[in-house]
Amino acid sequence: MVRVCTRTLYDYIDRGFLKVKNLDLPNKLRYRSKKSGHRPNIKHLGDSIDNRPAEVQKRKQFGHWEIDTVVGKKSGEDDVLLTLVERKTRDTISQKIDGKDPDSVDYAIKQLIDRFGSLFSRVFKTITADNGSEFSGLANSLKDQATHVYYTHPYAAWERPTNERHNEMIRKFIPKGQPIANDSRTFIRQMIRAIDHLPRKILNYRTPAEAFQRELQKLVS
Repeated sequence: MVRVCTRTLYDYIDRGFLKVKNLDLPNKLRYRSKKSGHRPNIKHLGDSIDNRPAEVQKRKQFGHWEIDTVVGKKSGEDDVLLTLVERKTRDTISQKIDGKDPDSVDYAIKQLIDRFGSLFSRVFKTITADNGSEFSGLANSLKDQATHVYYTHPYAAWERPTNERHNEMIRKFIPKGQPIANDSRTFIRQMIRAIDHLPRKILNYRTPAEAFQRELQKLVS
């Protein structure tokens, strides 16, 4: 017997494939549908996520990351967290940077390149970012690497779902509006360690840190 998930049934209703109407389904009206239309006059910073290889979506291959920033105070004078999450292992790399701007992101990326050395392009095969101005120089920062950068559609946070969920975990430690500048780098490391050492059902109850180390061992063996 073939089973169809709820999301698929709702999609069929929206497309008019079924005679059922939305008004006949009170629970469906609670869900906010994701609009696929793009707002006009939005500048695309680079290669679209539409061109990203299908294998990235499947989460079967190691080395595909999502990148974002977490803001504390919105005054523009606070430090910012740059977060990267690997899609297969769910491992998180986070670094406090001076601000939400291209230069700060570029500096952090260069530190990552130094950290992983010759393994960088194998650990970071692709990075998916949104169209925030802080990522406008990301592709240029990686011009000497084999890493490819893709950009989501404007206002489409769900196209970086792994990073969004991990940012929610970070918010348990750093609530919105709380200055990040007040948090030491030691605290940031301890926070990310706690997140990466939390067993995940989707990883067969291994931790992201364990899964990440296994993948690294494969690269160096």
